[in-house]
Amino acid sequence: MFKFFRIFGNHYLGFWILGLALFVIQEIPYMIMPLFKLETNPIMNMKESSMFLEAAEKILGSLCIALMIFIVHKDSKLFSLADGREKLFFILTVSVLLLNFIGWAFYFGGHQSVFVMMFFIVLMPPLYYVFIGLWRNNIILTVTGGLFLIVHFVHVLGNLRLEN
Repeated sequence: MFKFFRIFGNHYLGFWILGLALFVIQEIPYMIMPLFKLETNPIMNMKESSMFLEAAEKILGSLCIALMIFIVHKDSKLFSLADGREKLFFILTVSVLLLNFIGWAFYFGGHQSVFVMMFFIVLMPPLYYVFIGLWRNNIILTVTGGLFLIVHFVHVLGNLRLEN
């Protein structure tokens, strides 16, 4: 992990290679999706309900990835579970990732209900970034992830309502 210079407070511009790996891991369902011959794929074929929400969602989602990889806390190490707080938020990070993968398994298996999509596939990725931010003391990521969660949920719910 590298720290280049201080941005503000205890946050530095840097590079966290594990952040890049965590992003790639979270994207695995999209990478393997072509291997499944899905009869329907509502997540990938949604009508757009709001251009503003679509843009905000893409900006916030991209910011989460960039902030996770390029903003590091002054005391950060490559990987640390030094105290109870770090352990708790790491466990929550892994838990929401596993819930996301479980949701994708349901989705790939043809169980594409609104609940499966909204709970497992829509809520879990932003929560993943929020918990990574909390684990790594990356307040900027935590706040951005919270905003991403709200926009992502409202946007996809609006898109799904157009379908019905």
